[in-house]
Amino acid sequence: MRRRELMFLLGGAMTAARALRAQQKAMPVIGFLGVSSPGPTAPYVVAFRQGLSETGYVEGQNVAIEYRWAEGQYDRLPALAADLVGRKVDLIATSAAGARAAKNATSAIPIVSVVGDPVLTGLYASLARPGGNLTGVTPLTSELTPKRLELLSELVPQVRLIGLLVNPNNANAEHDMREVQEAAQAKGVQLHILKAGAEDEFESVFTSLVQLHAGALVVGADPFFNSRREELVVLAARHAVPAIYEWRESVVAGGLISYGPSLTAIYRRVGVYAGKILNGAKPADLPVEQPTKFELVLNLNTAKALGLTVPQSILARADEVIE
Repeated sequence: MRRRELMFLLGGAMTAARALRAQQKAMPVIGFLGVSSPGPTAPYVVAFRQGLSETGYVEGQNVAIEYRWAEGQYDRLPALAADLVGRKVDLIATSAAGARAAKNATSAIPIVSVVGDPVLTGLYASLARPGGNLTGVTPLTSELTPKRLELLSELVPQVRLIGLLVNPNNANAEHDMREVQEAAQAKGVQLHILKAGAEDEFESVFTSLVQLHAGALVVGADPFFNSRREELVVLAARHAVPAIYEWRESVVAGGLISYGPSLTAIYRRVGVYAGKILNGAKPADLPVEQPTKFELVLNLNTAKALGLTVPQSILARADEVIE
């Protein structure tokens, strides 16, 4: 009798173990391919998880997330994407250059991405019907960079030479330079292109600005620059250079002014799209979303430190003023 009971218990335990393994295997796995570093990206990961939760997925409960970080080194992205593909994740979430690396690594695994100009870079067929295995949200980075130059020129109208900082590793860099050059000509100002693809190149960028007597700087749209926003803000303050940024986080960190959509809101939508795909939607059928609201954020403390008088026209349009 005891032996039969023991065999019954052992059999029940083995059945339960198999059921648990099946349940664990059934739990979908998302590969999060981070272009920059975990620290600066933390608020966006939280927003991504929030979007997932809105579609019924909670990390650790019914979905697992494997994180890979390129630390701003774009040349690491292909290997990291290949690693996630090799682990047979159910979906890859990424941004910018990570989208191209992921798309090159797989045509089968769905990809949801934050990407600047997807059609320009050839990642999608169109915004309305992206086709293939990749969709996501575009923050319209390339379209808004000329607008940032216009705002900066309005803030410092006496400046006749403005620098544009771009990352040469960014696929949109050449296009952005042309667009901003046209905007500079329309405003009657000179534009000087500065390039930095690594953090140790930032100091020389600002040294060049001072030597050229450039009066202001447009920080180009790039995830690497956003992940190093504090370093750029410190250098701009040290060299007394008025600078405009892509995201409000740079202004919160002490930067002068920013113009663009909410990056946390964008990552939340990426999470929603990821959840929809896990629930059965096809990336090809999900149109690439575009933001409808853009934030103009101004740091008055930084303006005062730079000795700037902010025009009423900018104050009146500001969505947020930090004092």
